[in-house]
Amino acid sequence: MAYFSFDNIVITGVASAVPKQVVKAESYYDAFGKENVDKFVKMTGVKEVRKTSAFQTASDLGYVAAEDLIAKKNVDRNDIGALVFVTHSTDYRRPATACVLHKRLQLSKDCVAFDVGLGCSAFVYGAQVISSIMANSDIQKGLLIVGETMSKMVNENDKSSAMLFGDGGAAILFEKKQGKMSGMLCSDGEGYKAIIVPAGGFRNMNALKELIEFEEGNQKTLYDAWMDGSKVFEFTIRTVPKTIREYMEKEGTEPDSYDYYIMHQANQYIHKQLQKRLKMTAEKMPLCLDRYGNTSAAAIPLTLSDAFGNDAAEKDINMIMSGFGVGLSWGVLGTSISTADIFPVIETDDYFEEGIINSKEDWKGE
Repeated sequence: MAYFSFDNIVITGVASAVPKQVVKAESYYDAFGKENVDKFVKMTGVKEVRKTSAFQTASDLGYVAAEDLIAKKNVDRNDIGALVFVTHSTDYRRPATACVLHKRLQLSKDCVAFDVGLGCSAFVYGAQVISSIMANSDIQKGLLIVGETMSKMVNENDKSSAMLFGDGGAAILFEKKQGKMSGMLCSDGEGYKAIIVPAGGFRNMNALKELIEFEEGNQKTLYDAWMDGSKVFEFTIRTVPKTIREYMEKEGTEPDSYDYYIMHQANQYIHKQLQKRLKMTAEKMPLCLDRYGNTSAAAIPLTLSDAFGNDAAEKDINMIMSGFGVGLSWGVLGTSISTADIFPVIETDDYFEEGIINSKEDWKGE
């Protein structure tokens, strides 16, 4: 595993955004049957999710969060020297969506901007990437944007996924200031098939779109997300607690050294298993998936905004954050963040109309 540590870079702002459209689990009663839906809710804890409209993307959610963050932190846009967008839900196959966000946010031409293709581990990997850039340059402020529109990657006939995944985005501000941030990053490519969308990329661009029958009557196409639930569950409960314990051993800390454990919001059952294996109370491991579902890349900052965004008391909270999933990829990040720098969840239907290109005229801007 890759251990990293920075003593002069800190997180000074967290903002999150979700779509306004709420889809409740009970709305699937007719499609999947009340008994199946109620059983799903009891197991996963997901009662409702947020879904984007047809043209709304992960970058739209990240953009709204970033604008909110820039305004509330009174950031000079010219001071942002790096923009990293981590997602699997890009606007286009090319260019990098970070370049689109760079334009929309009106950042300086001296600002580096690029995408990183990761899902559930996006936040912890993204924190390391942008901090490394800052640590090895004269950049004083960096903007990490994470987001996912998983609802666009699942088939509505797939009851194992249709009610589970929601959409969300977030923006996180990093600054060169005295403070400690450290973590560990891990990968296991042997599990690349565990969570996958088989078609639509350059490996299989023109696959058939016919429905394929899976276990328990679930149906999906090659263009939808396929997930081996049992393999992902086994991977999570086996590797994540182990990595967290190894991280604490490396840091010389104990479980009680941390005020909170902010985990990827996979599902309630996995969450409870992690609590058990880490000997952690529910109060120290906040949940927001009951209202937002599994939002993949956005899950950790969204949990922060949900849990602390409306906290009137300004206090520093020492926490461990862990993202894990598609790749297989996982990591741990330990740092302290002031609740004054964590802002409430924003609801938005906004999308980038200029970015919809259906004709030569759209492309040329005529």
